[in-house]
Amino acid sequence: MSGTSADGVDGVIVEWPDGQGPHIRAHVYEAFDASLRQHLLRLNQPGHDELARAAYAGSVVARAYARVTHQLIRAAQVQAQDLRAIGAHGQTVRHRPGPLAMTVENEPVDPRGYTVQLLNAALLTELTGIDVVCDFRSGDVAAGGQGAPLVPAVHRALFSRPAVDVAVLNLGGIANLSLLPSLQRQQAGHPVLGFDCGPGNALMDVWCERNGQGRYDAEGRWAATGDVHEAWLEELMREPYFSLPPPKSTGRDLFDQPWLDRHLNVLPQRGQRPKPQDVQATLTELTARTVAEALLRYSPDCSEMLVCGGGALNADLMQRIRQRLPSGMALKSTQAMGIPVDQVEALAFAWLARARLERQPGNLPAVTGASAARVLGAVYAATAQGESPQAS
Repeated sequence: MSGTSADGVDGVIVEWPDGQGPHIRAHVYEAFDASLRQHLLRLNQPGHDELARAAYAGSVVARAYARVTHQLIRAAQVQAQDLRAIGAHGQTVRHRPGPLAMTVENEPVDPRGYTVQLLNAALLTELTGIDVVCDFRSGDVAAGGQGAPLVPAVHRALFSRPAVDVAVLNLGGIANLSLLPSLQRQQAGHPVLGFDCGPGNALMDVWCERNGQGRYDAEGRWAATGDVHEAWLEELMREPYFSLPPPKSTGRDLFDQPWLDRHLNVLPQRGQRPKPQDVQATLTELTARTVAEALLRYSPDCSEMLVCGGGALNADLMQRIRQRLPSGMALKSTQAMGIPVDQVEALAFAWLARARLERQPGNLPAVTGASAARVLGAVYAATAQGESPQAS
């Protein structure tokens, strides 16, 4: 998995013993170098020679996935032929499903929209000698859905409780919620819900890099030194996306540098020049507030929130979320359930690959808005043991 933050690749080897839940055998993370990361982020906006640049990026991402795969094989002490498949998400560079697609000016668009994840899957198969399952989102979009989020189906399988309503918050570049009624209520017909709340780490990361604070705000220490600009926060909260009802999903097509700059540019006109750390504190509060308000709107009786993704390691952000939740609602990371916060999404796409190979649906229509459940993903079959990616 390489997510909206475009910081690198997380990979896991997962085993499903008969009749049991998943067992993670190994985890590997490889950071993208600065030039690749900037290349990927530039592809989130229109630019010159996009086809060539996207093709190049897809191949570079495939080589990174292959390196992670070989590291995982060594770490788990298995052989390539022991692996049934690689579930490979690819790198999202555009996400414009349904109504979002129609907002693009001067471009012909299909009313169902589109979503683009870059990955040269044929090359990944060639480099590893392992079947690859990828392109998970397109099938849901073709069925009239958003193509995202897909993880609520996985969260339902991993984290549902017999008698307790649980929310799962993934804090990547974008924040998304999975709302899991108790198993009793699910059996009574209450659906699992899920949607993208809005920005997770994306805007905070943009501001950090611009101000020489690194790729991200480690533990939220920089934001903790600032003060929230309340009037500006109220303006940010007027973004129409926040008031849209589910199903809904978003990405860097909306919440990226141009969105931030548009809102920042009005401040000097009003004689307001907040300190950089105040901007960071406000962006952190924006994520906390949109998450908390979405949860309280759609699952007010939830007893527990489990958090995963890189944002779960941001102590300042977690504290801000906690302050906005009811006192009786527990807030903890997925580590409490035995799955580290940085491994949940990679595990999710292993789960989705397994569902594809077993011809089981991978989407939840109540979440994505698709007309029906669909088997998701395309399979690239391997024919021989792969070569070393370092030699290619």
